[in-house]
Amino acid sequence: MTVGFVVNNIETEKAQYTTIFLAQRLHNAGHTVYLMGVGDLAYYPDGYMGATAVHADPNHKFKSPATYIDYIHSEKAKKVRVTARELDVLMLRNDPSSEPEGRAWAQNAGIIFGQLAMRHGVIVLNDPTSLSDAVNKMYFQHFPEAVRPRTLITRDKEEIKEFFNEQKNNIILKPLQGSGGSGVFMVKKKDATNLNQIVEAISRDGYVIAQEYLPEATEGDVRLFVMNGEALQHKGKYCAIRRVNSPDDIRSNIHAGGSAVAAKVDKRMLDLVELVKPKLIQDGMFLVGLDIVGDKLMEINVFSPGALPTASELEGVDFSEPVIAALERKVHYKKTYGVQIDNKTVAMI
Repeated sequence: MTVGFVVNNIETEKAQYTTIFLAQRLHNAGHTVYLMGVGDLAYYPDGYMGATAVHADPNHKFKSPATYIDYIHSEKAKKVRVTARELDVLMLRNDPSSEPEGRAWAQNAGIIFGQLAMRHGVIVLNDPTSLSDAVNKMYFQHFPEAVRPRTLITRDKEEIKEFFNEQKNNIILKPLQGSGGSGVFMVKKKDATNLNQIVEAISRDGYVIAQEYLPEATEGDVRLFVMNGEALQHKGKYCAIRRVNSPDDIRSNIHAGGSAVAAKVDKRMLDLVELVKPKLIQDGMFLVGLDIVGDKLMEINVFSPGALPTASELEGVDFSEPVIAALERKVHYKKTYGVQIDNKTVAMI
């Protein structure tokens, strides 16, 4: 099969990223893999979307994601024009919230071009129609109240103060837009005098999320992968890691200073998966990352969930294998049924 990966920028991709891990494994398995940044996407006069993409020599196998991305970043990699006609699968792995200032045009580009690719029978994952509703954290509020911490989303400082006073513990403040732990603050009772300043700083860029603080967050959170609406397993192991924050930082995100250790997936976590499963299926969210604290979800990453290679290393199994098998199965179904099944359906079978 032929698989295209849309990323924010090829030049900033790293060996430890889930996208590169999957791309290298797919390439070594004999599939054709193209990498393209959102700035490389295009719509051509023949009516097809496509891109100037980079791919590796199909006769060359790579020992690791590191050697693969080194090749992609080198002059050896070939740049070619690829269109929807050649693609079986288009994986949207760009994160709109990670785009730097001055690239507002890039935030929705993957979604828009992904929707065009669907018109020509390409399997687009996750479903771009649903991703358009998930460009900020408000998407999380569409999941059952039972899975979410108590939350207020507003720009009104007085409403946030009132919410703060109602909470017995501390509260978490963060921007509605953003990811990776950027702009996340914990406000304690003794820090009440700083509340106005924090709210003002966050609200410069939009709405503020005020969320109840879950005491179990001191132990970090668990990133659990869900594929086709089910907790991702391989050889009896769950694809999950526990992200532990550093002593002087409330954020457990790996690139915000957190560290990863093996996670024990318990019944509470699997119950959460069951509760979010119907909506994930309805929205065609093939591969997502659930961030779990205790019996609550802190976030659902539907754009570019990371840590698949880390989970593989910690658990001693290659979690790319069930993902690749799922993609192969979807391509088989699509070729068998054609336009008789829509993208959201094929995304979740």
